[in-house]
Amino acid sequence: MAKESMKARERKRRKIAARYADKRAALKAAGDYEGLQKLPRNASPVRLHNRCQITGRPKGYMRQFGVSRINFREMVMKGLVPGVKKSSW
Repeated sequence: MAKESMKARERKRRKIAARYADKRAALKAAGDYEGLQKLPRNASPVRLHNRCQITGRPKGYMRQFGVSRINFREMVMKGLVPGVKKSSW
């Protein structure tokens, strides 16, 4: 389980990046790199990090489902993910 402060920081970064997305795109298209530097650091989408929606775990994130590999496995075993089942060969 990730610390609440880490999850909150990530939510804050997502909100700021979304707020400045249009302005960033306009400045980038115009080639105004000084203007880009004046924007907040967290306005850059590069600073975002994918985290599990349930636990906040930063590693082992499955982009298609939005959860970590551990939670994904538990959800599949409970039958909560339609169309996915445990494979064996």
